[in-house]
Amino acid sequence: MIAAVMGGGSWGTIFAQVLCDAGTPVVLWCRRPEVADLINSTRCNQAYLPDITLPASLRATADPAEAVAEADLVVLAVPSQTLRQNLVRWTGLIPPGALMVSLMKGIELDTGKRMSEVIADVAGWPAEQIAVITGPNLAHEIAERQYAATVVACADEQAATHLQKACHTGYFRPYTNPDVIGCELGGAAKNPIALAVGIAVGMGLGDNTKAMLITRGLAEIERLGAALGADPHTFAGLAGMGDLVATCSSPLSRNRTFGEKLGRRIPLADIIANTTQVAEGVPSSKSVLELAAAHCVEMPITEVVVAVVHEGLDVGEAALMLASRSAKPERYGL
Repeated sequence: MIAAVMGGGSWGTIFAQVLCDAGTPVVLWCRRPEVADLINSTRCNQAYLPDITLPASLRATADPAEAVAEADLVVLAVPSQTLRQNLVRWTGLIPPGALMVSLMKGIELDTGKRMSEVIADVAGWPAEQIAVITGPNLAHEIAERQYAATVVACADEQAATHLQKACHTGYFRPYTNPDVIGCELGGAAKNPIALAVGIAVGMGLGDNTKAMLITRGLAEIERLGAALGADPHTFAGLAGMGDLVATCSSPLSRNRTFGEKLGRRIPLADIIANTTQVAEGVPSSKSVLELAAAHCVEMPITEVVVAVVHEGLDVGEAALMLASRSAKPERYGL
């Protein structure tokens, strides 16, 4: 089995390392030729992971046709809002029998589609040839080969098992799950919650507030999942609670870090100008909220995050809005 990883950012690069460590030959596509050249010559992705030495077996290219030419697995690791435009260029190059694998955690703006749905829409691939990898996967820890687990979600059990074997190493443990909807929602909807936790930390609020936002954030995600037909058990696992806890708790999380800066009242434009990697919760908070509204699902934390990030609401006012909500049963809307 041969893999192409399309996207030379931090997670794409490190997942390519995981595949190499699992014995799967990999070609890594990088948008910038100079990044690909440096990986090939120095074994380092200086732009995103300057302190990590990559496997000698990893080969990089800036030519998408070269990357996918012999691929059985095509792993997509681009920012979620760019997936459609990239796939339009790549679909004709991808071998028809390849398994398409999404590493992305977002909901497409305007359409409300999950990433697997965008793949099916643009490439015309059947559900049995589209898989999702998601979970508490902070790239830098995995780069250091610290122990981690993930979820491989696919409608086809055999395809999921093949992908599981292709990325199973001594430090990276994949579990299969047929619930693609729930796994993707867990990965996408946790990012706005991590922004909210970061805002709270930046404002100097403590562990009670963080715990409240994480657990009530999980309740929001579960409500949306129920409306879309996800398996509720998914949200108690790696793709749900696991990913949410890691993203909300770690200073390595882009969304948590972005939120902290907002909480310290650093202007949004300044944060964006000084951020080299995409915090998916910023664009996806809006698309997650739009998806929830389309299904009449209440997501108050996500709603407040959208107001802060996209409408200029002051973080102090945002906290008051959440604190002043009417009392409710803990489990409502399910």
